Amino acid sequence: MTRAARVRRRLAIVLASCALAAGVFGVALLLSRPPLPVVDRVQQRGELVVAMREAPSTYHEGAGGPDGFEYALVRGFADHLGVDVRFVFPGTLVELLDDTMRGAVHLASGGLAVTPSRRQRLLFSNAYEVVDEQLIYRRGSERPRSLDDIAAGDLHVIGGSSHEETLTSLRNGAHPGLGWISRRDVGVAALLDALERGEIRLTIVDSNEVGLSQRLYKRAAVAFDIGEPRAIAWAFPKRADSSLRDAANAYLREIDNDGRLQRLRARYFGHAGRLNFVDTRDFWRAVRDRLPAYRAMFEQAAADTGLDWRLLAAIGYQESHWRADAVSPTGVRGIMMLTQATAKQMKISDRNDPAQSITGGARYLRVVEKKIPERIPQPNRLWLTLAGYNIGFGHLEDARILTQRDGGNPDLWMDVKQRLPLLAKKKYHTTVRHGFARGGEPVTYVDNIRNYYDMLVWFTTTADDATRERLLAQADD
Repeated sequence: MTRAARVRRRLAIVLASCALAAGVFGVALLLSRPPLPVVDRVQQRGELVVAMREAPSTYHEGAGGPDGFEYALVRGFADHLGVDVRFVFPGTLVELLDDTMRGAVHLASGGLAVTPSRRQRLLFSNAYEVVDEQLIYRRGSERPRSLDDIAAGDLHVIGGSSHEETLTSLRNGAHPGLGWISRRDVGVAALLDALERGEIRLTIVDSNEVGLSQRLYKRAAVAFDIGEPRAIAWAFPKRADSSLRDAANAYLREIDNDGRLQRLRARYFGHAGRLNFVDTRDFWRAVRDRLPAYRAMFEQAAADTGLDWRLLAAIGYQESHWRADAVSPTGVRGIMMLTQATAKQMKISDRNDPAQSITGGARYLRVVEKKIPERIPQPNRLWLTLAGYNIGFGHLEDARILTQRDGGNPDLWMDVKQRLPLLAKKKYHTTVRHGFARGGEPVTYVDNIRNYYDMLVWFTTTADDATRERLLAQADD
């Protein structure tokens, strides 16, 4: 081998050694670099994966698609992170908690109570709700007065739930004879459905779900609260990296401080509990016996005005209980209870004609809505419109003025509804343009319509055929 060849060979060996050393160093550098925090990985991927429970208070199909308090809360957090959200729905509560614990999802939502045993397996966000666990009995059966009144086999609860954990604690303490049937294959709706049908007598439901559920399960009645109030929060995998949980806490603090959390509560729970057993029974009876005759008319008026026919039907039920011959002492009449002046303005010749009345009411609702400032978005725009439809736009504006004077937001229904009743008090109505009005009436009016609308949306969108048949068959019970 020549000298030049030997030099070239040595140079190649040196260069190869350097390359190998650089490669090893690069690998070592990569291995030593800490992984990205979870929140950064979520943002890099552009997707937040959330395990969710379906229930009236958490996630359900609404008039325009998925809706619910927990759904809106999670969507807000995803928007805060600048990512999309993908919901997954484990078959049982136990599966949801297990999926979260092993990191198959980024977080779990859906009215999850923070309990000692769950804290051992999961991380939790700050609480955004506090609920009572309430014993529910079937109306018409004997109401339990204490835990000692619960007979063997009467009480059915979701297996692995906070309710079962509460019962276990009570049995280990002052109530050693307490017993229940643990059901891992069902959710809240299934237990309430079984209670409604008389298959079970007792179950446990969180207080924020009771008011919403009683509109759909008229046999469900509260016996008493069990245990101490529970904090509701999001659950996260328990690992060293808590960056996503920390980001969630920052978001929850932000929306609590600026009022968005309170507005969400008002949106989804502010009207719950307004209807009693008789109200609910009468409504479902009317859905069965009267609504079919007018549904096509509501649908036609909705098509003409761009409104949801179920909203128009809810207004019609609140106004007249869907009675075409309804007349009030003040002279308003028909399904939509139009005044003579309103009928003339809407070019309606016969207020007793149901099709004309429904058309006139739909048109007038649009007229009122156009008077609401364009800056006000939904759903506050709708609720203020309904209040104006009921009490008159002038009185609504007076209430908004009182709201602003009082430091509230005149564009938020939750603030205006607190001041509307003041229009009946001389101290206040003498300071505004349109004077006295029974301001409590539009508050009840709007809350009732929201309930009837929710019920019609559930009935036509979410309920299966068997549930619809059962509900209507029991309307006379």
